[in-house]
Order: sequence, then structure tokens, then C-alpha cells
Amino acid sequence: MHDDALTLSRGGGYHPRMTAPRDALPLDAFGRRRLKVAFVGSHGVGKTTLCFDLASQLKRLDLGVDLVKEVARRCPLPINEDTTLDAQAWILHTQIAEELATVAQNEVVICDRSVLDNYAYLVARVGRIAALDALVRDWIAGYDALFKVPVTEAPSFDGKRAVSPGFQVQIDQTIDELIAAFEVPVIRLDAHHRDGWIARVMQVLALPTQAPQIDLFVTPPS
Repeated sequence: MHDDALTLSRGGGYHPRMTAPRDALPLDAFGRRRLKVAFVGSHGVGKTTLCFDLASQLKRLDLGVDLVKEVARRCPLPINEDTTLDAQAWILHTQIAEELATVAQNEVVICDRSVLDNYAYLVARVGRIAALDALVRDWIAGYDALFKVPVTEAPSFDGKRAVSPGFQVQIDQTIDELIAAFEVPVIRLDAHHRDGWIARVMQVLALPTQAPQIDLFVTPPS
């Protein structure tokens, strides 16, 4: 709580309040209030649903929010078990480009995947590549928070992603290996408390669950 933060109250007068949601966002290199978070994990674990649920929660705080949706779904090259180096390079670099464009126009950006888990699919197929290691390691530092979504059930068919439970687990394990190798700070969501995931994310981001209300019928300060 900031001592100089004041808000109007129903009882009249001004009283200390918690920092407004927008003021709680970190400043970027250009002095803009920006927040970029990503949900990382294998396919079929519920990242997309989490992205939309979090976006809805943050929009209620009157924040400008947009999503970077899973770019692999737009890849013109093979993905899943039959992916290639070219396909995964396209996905990785498109992810970066999408993040750059979205961050430039929005206060809060929620990413359905990060460069880390996109890279995991490449690593699972062809192994690590030194130049891409450096790129991914550097780009990871730009996320304000990374939330690891656990595997809780086998993936279901959605018209694009693989349905093999073995492949899903392989990617999950590869992501964990990269997290350890790059020493990436991640917040791991509890597989046994799925209903509390959004509340946990909001807690980590230190944001309120609802916007502060201002009462117009108050006594001004003397």
C-alpha cells in the first residue's frame, strides 16, 4: 500500500487505497506500463482456456488486454510428430513477431505458449541448436511471468494438434528439461487444484480481482 495513494469512500473524505491496477503494471524500456505473461506446457492441457479466462478477468479491471494465440495452428508446414526444422523455425520466429506487435499496442499481453515451449517441439524433433538456444534464452527474459500448466489428461482431437498421450508427455518432459537448462523461473500450477488456477495467477501478478470503485458522493478533503 502506498501512503500517498488516496481514494474516495462512502463515509466521506479520502482514505488510503491499494494501487490502481494500471499503476501496478511494470514499466518497459520505453517507460510504458506493460505486462506480458505466458502459459507454457504441452498441447491439450488447457492453456487456451486459461488465456481467455485471464483476459476476461483483466478486462474487468479496465486494462487493455490482447492475446497472442497459438501460432502453430497457422503454420503452413507439418507440425506434431511429423514436424520439421523449417516448420518449427517458422513457428518460433512467428511467435516472436506476434509478441512484438501485440505488446506495442496493448497494456497486457497474454501468450498461449511462449518461445520456450515452441522450442521444445523443435528440440524433441531435431535436438537443441546453439543459435536458437541463445535466442530462446534471451527472449524468455522478456516475460514478466511464466505459468507452467501440468498434464492432467490425454489430449482430445481438435482438428490440429496430436492426440498421442505419449507425445504429449514427451513434450511436457522436454519443456521441463529446457526450464532446468535455461534456469527459467516459472510458476507451476497445481494439477490437483485446477479450479484455482486463475486465482493463483492473479495472486502472483499482484492484481486485484475487481476494479476499485469510486463513490462520487463524498466530502472533499479540507
